[in-house]
Amino acid sequence: MLPPKSYRRRYSLYTRAQELDRTAPLSSRRQYTPNSIRRFSTTSPAQHNDLTPPKPGEEIHLTIIDKDNHPTPLTVAAGDNLLDIAQSFDLDMEGACGGSCACSTCHVIVESQDMYDRMPEPDDDENDMLDLAFGLTETSRLGCQVKMSKELDGLTVRLPSMTRNLQKSDFEAKAKEKERESEAAGG
Repeated sequence: MLPPKSYRRRYSLYTRAQELDRTAPLSSRRQYTPNSIRRFSTTSPAQHNDLTPPKPGEEIHLTIIDKDNHPTPLTVAAGDNLLDIAQSFDLDMEGACGGSCACSTCHVIVESQDMYDRMPEPDDDENDMLDLAFGLTETSRLGCQVKMSKELDGLTVRLPSMTRNLQKSDFEAKAKEKERESEAAGG
C-alpha cells in the first residue's frame, strides 16, 4: 500500500533537495549539526502599558486634568498606577524612568486633601524624588507610586505645568558646554 499523495510529494521534494545538496561542491553544502538547528518559539507580544479593563461593577472613576486645564474622565481597574493609566490614554505624563521611582517626571497634584489622606503614605524614595519635582505642593505624589483602589474612586489629579527631567537637562548642559569649547578652540 502506498502512502498518501501529500506525503509522497513532500518526501520526493525532500529527497530531491538532498540530491541537489550532495551534488553541490563541499564548500557550499549545508552542515547540519546540533548547534546549527535553531529552535524557535513565540509568545504573544506584550503591550506597553496594557491595562486590564475593569470588571463590571468594579470600575474606579478617575479624572486627570492636563497641563492645558482640560479634564479627562477615565474608568480604570484596581491595581493600575497613574503613570500607566495616563500613558495608555495618551495623556502628557512622561515617566522617564519607566515607573521605577527614579525621577519626578510623573509628578501629579491630588486636587482633594480628603483623597490625598486616603492614599498610603509616600515612602522615602518617593519623597526624595518629589523634592526634585517642579511645582511641588502639599498633595503632590508620583504617578508611578499611586495604585488605584476602591478607596480612590472619584480621584482627581492635576498634571503640573512643567516637569523637570534631570537626565535630559544634564545632557543639554553637556552639549552646550561642548559647543562652547569647540567655538573657543575654532575661534
